[in-house]
Amino acid sequence: MSRRTHPTNPAPRATVGEATAASFAPDTLSIGARHLDVGGDYLTTVAIAGYPREVHPGWLAPLLTYPGRLDVSVHVEPIDPVTAAARLRRQLAKLESGRQLGDEKGRLVDPQVEAATEDAYDLSARVARGEGRLFRLGLYLTIHATTETELADEAAAVRALAASLLLDARPVSYRSLQGWVSSLPLGLDQVRMRRTFDTPALGAAFPFASPDLSPPDPTAPAPTGVLYGVNVASSGLVHWDRFDPALDNHNAVILGRSGAGKSYLVKLELLRSLYRGIEVHVIDPEDEYARLAAAVGATYAHLGADVRINPFDLPIQITPDGRRTAPRDALVRRSLFMHTVISVLVGELSAADRGALDTAITATYQAAGLTTDPRTWNRPAPLLADLATTLASSQDPTAVTLATRLHPYTAGAFAGLFDGPTTTPGDGHLVVYSLRDLPEETKPIGTLLVLDAIWRRVSNPADRRPRLVVVDEAWLLMRQPAGADFLYRMAKSSRKYWAGLTVATQDAADVLATDLGRAIVTNSATQILLRQAPQAIDEITQVFDLSQGERHYLLSADRGQGLLAAGAQRVAFQALASTFEHQAITTNPAELAAYPDADDGFLELTGPDAPEDPYGPIDLDAS
Repeated sequence: MSRRTHPTNPAPRATVGEATAASFAPDTLSIGARHLDVGGDYLTTVAIAGYPREVHPGWLAPLLTYPGRLDVSVHVEPIDPVTAAARLRRQLAKLESGRQLGDEKGRLVDPQVEAATEDAYDLSARVARGEGRLFRLGLYLTIHATTETELADEAAAVRALAASLLLDARPVSYRSLQGWVSSLPLGLDQVRMRRTFDTPALGAAFPFASPDLSPPDPTAPAPTGVLYGVNVASSGLVHWDRFDPALDNHNAVILGRSGAGKSYLVKLELLRSLYRGIEVHVIDPEDEYARLAAAVGATYAHLGADVRINPFDLPIQITPDGRRTAPRDALVRRSLFMHTVISVLVGELSAADRGALDTAITATYQAAGLTTDPRTWNRPAPLLADLATTLASSQDPTAVTLATRLHPYTAGAFAGLFDGPTTTPGDGHLVVYSLRDLPEETKPIGTLLVLDAIWRRVSNPADRRPRLVVVDEAWLLMRQPAGADFLYRMAKSSRKYWAGLTVATQDAADVLATDLGRAIVTNSATQILLRQAPQAIDEITQVFDLSQGERHYLLSADRGQGLLAAGAQRVAFQALASTFEHQAITTNPAELAAYPDADDGFLELTGPDAPEDPYGPIDLDAS
């Protein structure tokens, strides 16, 4: 007799799918009465057994904004209309029989039974008319922690939060594994602690509303834009991309009282925009950007300290291959801009003043050899003193009067800004124009000249790239009608050149008091409000349509806290900076004293590095 021998089958190999699933499985699983230990992660599940009688849309949103790790699972099962109608009839029969029995026994009316009866009648009528349907809903909350003690504290906090929403949260004792499985994205409800909901109540239970900003592209792997800080309501991160194509423009307006952290936030956004390769130009009225410019190797220009910008310069643009180009109407544009410059210097111009000025500007250009022939535009541009000379030599008394009014800016105390050709080209990844060395009387014209120089670079069609133009303390320019008009035109046209204008000011009333100021705010897709003064909050509330909660928040906000408004979305945030960023952008005198490399911009008049006195020491006892 022969016997056939079967070879032993080897153990089957794991498939790719099984290996992938095994990589997500926990190393250990320990099941307790009320909690689980899943690979060192302690978790417990509570089921919602009681609900409030009336709810509002998004009423479950506070569960999603809980600062700890919390999984919210909602299981919905529809009930067919026939079954729903039969169950409603039985429920109504029970309620009515209970009420009749209570009347026969002489018992007092139970308010809860009365309310349930009215709700049942109303729901039955709506289901019969087809205005709604019934659903079974199960709501489960799974809390995570690292230790059992922390888990107990977190569970108590979650149950307290649920109680504030009039939810009765019960732990799923001896069914902790089933509770965890019910909260996983598997579609399995193994606890089956459910409550019947109608269509409006179920719709309100979905927490579609969130205090966080919705991303422009939900499919993006990571948030884009600049990190502004932390969401005050949800502790999430607030990212915002001003150059998103979905926005109407790339402009931003930042309003806040003195000391609210306005310049701090502007510098924080500026620094993080440099990380993204965005070119930034800043108008700095108080030397607040000096330390930041030194930290990133920026171009820093002190207007009035041997730094000049000639308003007569033609808008010559240099292409990447080194060719010099200019618009066909460059001379006409520059002549019109000179009208704006002179009006800022001497005030409003009458019709006679403008006529005499226009003639003198044309004659000044011709005297320098610049005509309508583009081949002459490579010659040096005239200076403001040349225009004053042309006006003074005219036979028109109006022109002579204009020359007299220009005397302080050509040969007087304020001539330092105009007594030579342009000294700073304004090239670099970050260009800061400081206005602190300028007298108060010339700061508006200095701001205007800097804006014009920046605009010529921004509008260069041969060099298109994303740019930001920051005007800090914009109220200095808004005081002049011509300056405000130039800023308004820049806000309207910057999007066409892939640029964004940032207007930051502490005098919100001055900006909102004029039509041009309101127009600048209207043409800013990104609006940031920091702490406001009680005297200005009424106008801020009216212009930005703030709610009572937002109004109180802006009045009581801490330094660095603000409200980011972008279209219909609004989020309260706290500015957040790293140690390096904070040291580079802070202007707190107490903190600057701790940094030995802090440069306050002043010269030391004593010591080995002090400049020599060409006249020798002063003898105070000399008669």
